[in-house]
Amino acid sequence: MDKRLFLLDAYALVFRAYYALIRSPRLTSKGKNTNAQFGFTNALVELLNKQKPSHMAVCFDTAAPTERHTDFADYKANRQETPEDIKLAVPDIIRIIEGFNIPVIAVDGYEADDVIGALSVKAEAEGYDVYMVTPDKDYGQLVTEKVKIYKPAYQGGDVEIMGPAEVCAKWNIKRVSQVIDILGLMGDAVDNIPGIKGVGEKTAAKLLAEYDTLENILDNADNIKGSMGEKIRNGKADAIMSKKLATIITNVPVEFHEENFCVKEWNKEALKEVFGELEFRTLAKRLLGEELAGAAPVTGKANTGDKPSETKAPQAVQTDLFGNIVEQPVVVSETIEQTVSNFKTVHTVPHNYIAVTTPEAIAEMVQHLEQFKEICFDTETTGIDANEAELVGLSFAVTPGEAYYVPCSANREEVLQLLSLLQPLFDNPAITWIGQNIKYDLLILKWYNVAIAGQFFDTMLAHYVIDPDGKRSMDDLSEKYLQYEPIHIEELIGKKGKGQGTMRDVELEKIKDYAAEDADITLQLKHAFTPLLLENEVQEVFEKVENPLMPVLTDMEFEGIRIDEAFLKDYSGVLEADAKAAEESVYKQAGVRFNLASPKQLGEVLFEKLQLDPKAKKTKTGQYATGEDVLLKLANNNPIVNDILTFRELTKLKSTYVDALPLLVNSKTGRVHTTYGQAVAVTGRLASNNPNLQNIPVRTERGKEIRKAFIPRDEKHILLSADYSQIELRIVAAISGDPNMCAAFKSGTDIHTATAAKVYNVAEGDVTKEMRYKAKSVNFGIIYGQGAFGLADNLGISRTEAKDIIDNYKKQFAGIQKYMDDTINFAREFGYVQTLMGRKRWLRDINSGNFTVRGFAERNAINSPIQGTAADMIKLAMIKVHAAIKENGFKSKMILQVHDELVFDVLQEELDDIKPVIINAMQAAMILPNEVPIIAEAGVGHNWLEAH
Repeated sequence: MDKRLFLLDAYALVFRAYYALIRSPRLTSKGKNTNAQFGFTNALVELLNKQKPSHMAVCFDTAAPTERHTDFADYKANRQETPEDIKLAVPDIIRIIEGFNIPVIAVDGYEADDVIGALSVKAEAEGYDVYMVTPDKDYGQLVTEKVKIYKPAYQGGDVEIMGPAEVCAKWNIKRVSQVIDILGLMGDAVDNIPGIKGVGEKTAAKLLAEYDTLENILDNADNIKGSMGEKIRNGKADAIMSKKLATIITNVPVEFHEENFCVKEWNKEALKEVFGELEFRTLAKRLLGEELAGAAPVTGKANTGDKPSETKAPQAVQTDLFGNIVEQPVVVSETIEQTVSNFKTVHTVPHNYIAVTTPEAIAEMVQHLEQFKEICFDTETTGIDANEAELVGLSFAVTPGEAYYVPCSANREEVLQLLSLLQPLFDNPAITWIGQNIKYDLLILKWYNVAIAGQFFDTMLAHYVIDPDGKRSMDDLSEKYLQYEPIHIEELIGKKGKGQGTMRDVELEKIKDYAAEDADITLQLKHAFTPLLLENEVQEVFEKVENPLMPVLTDMEFEGIRIDEAFLKDYSGVLEADAKAAEESVYKQAGVRFNLASPKQLGEVLFEKLQLDPKAKKTKTGQYATGEDVLLKLANNNPIVNDILTFRELTKLKSTYVDALPLLVNSKTGRVHTTYGQAVAVTGRLASNNPNLQNIPVRTERGKEIRKAFIPRDEKHILLSADYSQIELRIVAAISGDPNMCAAFKSGTDIHTATAAKVYNVAEGDVTKEMRYKAKSVNFGIIYGQGAFGLADNLGISRTEAKDIIDNYKKQFAGIQKYMDDTINFAREFGYVQTLMGRKRWLRDINSGNFTVRGFAERNAINSPIQGTAADMIKLAMIKVHAAIKENGFKSKMILQVHDELVFDVLQEELDDIKPVIINAMQAAMILPNEVPIIAEAGVGHNWLEAH
């Protein structure tokens, strides 16, 4: 008989799940945050699916005080208020656990770790292998050869199993019982256990190595020389109390009757009910058998054969208990979708979907559609890349419940002929065209030489301004706003993978219903969103910014940009040689060859062999932290670290950009066509993909070189780059109205020099390069919540100096602090902040009692109006520039947008005329308050780097 018992530390896993997803809250249609419920359920199912335990229980704390509280009144006194979302989540989580028929165990007067400790002892005596599922390090004291800690995978890491050897290695001790001694000596800030002041983990381990137990250390305090002996003598009472507080109690009145802990069949009805309330639609389908286990997540029509959504669900690779990769998990992190029951479908709702297959029928359809001012349309295609896909069909809807589908031939000439029959509709400027991610459809039509003369209403963009945090695939929106579950693409072309077909393979009757339904649903979504735009007071940002930008992006994506493949090939060789030289230098200085790409091996070399940092920190997986932030702090005094950073930079540049860009060249144009994500970032910023232009590095000389690869389309053209000067700081000055900052911009003074002069109380002419550098860091940091600690870390100065700089800054620029305070107060009262154009960011946690959660919302409150206004400004500029190019009849094209910069492929003979048009349009895009001027600058060159 398999005898493996898994005991879950409920609250530790719940908090972990909640905070892992805090930056992307998963909200139900009623606004309930389900991060904790979703994350915990994923972790639970992961265990059931991968480890297949024979026995399981989930252990909770209770509200009743414990002996620890009686002994020490301040026990856990400094813990933050539990986030409201977690308090609301716990009853749901208990229902979920009970739905899986897993026992929920809690004992008044004892904590969950005590209950787990007691059950572990009893189960081990019955011959069980016990796994304590928790990220809590304190459980190390309970570990034996049969009782181990099981730390679930977290944020891309692996599962970690800790037995006696692993626990002893982690703490640098001889036996697991010394975990309690270490905790008694060093304390635990999380639980407010004091320990001995001035004794940390490494000191505690050294003391135990010599004296074996805490009691023996205390007995020998008089023999320990210097200040350490004094600390131990002074902290004796605290140490004894701390060890008692840290000791997990195992004589808890709880019984282990193994038959009660057996993993049983699930109560599917109970799970269906709670999953329905939490809107875990996909999860429910997989777990409850409504879809096959391991099926691809349904995240909208983003599969081959239909246009992509702008949201993606992350995928995860999981391992079993022995580290082996497991195929097809029951569930990975995925999109939460809507309720599992009571949805309308194509099978339950009356509808009239018509296939239009002859020229006569098309003419009749056109005649009917021409009577309407609004037409919803959608395209079906052979793939998700609009610049490579072929048209399979078009669907149209003007009345809810009715739609037409026009199939297209695989022969391009026949498609062109068919489209000519639809031209009267496309040429009518009085028609408003409705679509979901309509940019994709317009791009497809452009490749067939079809342009649409009318106006547009994109339902995806409408929802983006209504609910910027929400999911917005058509399936998600349909289920949330129409309570209607659309036909899923997998039903037509199969699941993702090599065997998946395309829409070209689907029989007419099936594709007709699918495509016509898309148009029908999108039309109904338009009707649902129109009043919400008014109700949420976001109509202006939709009508003036997002909606008119969409056709501009369509044209930019269609144009693309040429890249210099020969340069990239040569540069790849240079990077490879330089990376190899840096790698060899590392090995020479280390005195050993190892896998430099392995963080684990690198950490051991740097911090164990070379002893570069006696205070080196470890990650949650137990290996040394070797991230860029860690290495940069060590770089000044350690040449080997500079070589490591160089190796990392060069290999990333080579693989991510230099070798990848040529693979993205379009087969038809010979150019690279990025896809702009208009409805991705909650701040309003544009995203881009394939390639991600926003991430092309510019901070290092080697990174900047990549811009040389972007070149004009031919010798008759030249690249022009135009960007805003310090736009976010200008917006800060304008919104805050701070007199000193506004005056600096109005006078044309360098803002960082002006800031330094005020902060250091010197004349601007006496500002040094170092003063300006520090002032620049404050200017950009303080509005994003950077405090003295962050500034000190960033500049490599003391916290005292950093605090003085920030205090002086706040005195001299009091308007900035007033803006921050006023904005937070506004958000607390109204639940949102907004840009100058009225783009809103909803902040549901702004009044949370938990200061971590509240602090995150407060930082968003401060920076969202700034970042969002900058995003609105560049979008308005793109609209104005695009219109000006057309009005002036220029042949030059706007081709790229990156942050605050626009790039143009300019016909050289037009350069002198178009340059001032671009600058003027950018500077007139938005008028800032308090007369803060907007400055745009432009440069030209035979490649992007030269132009910039």
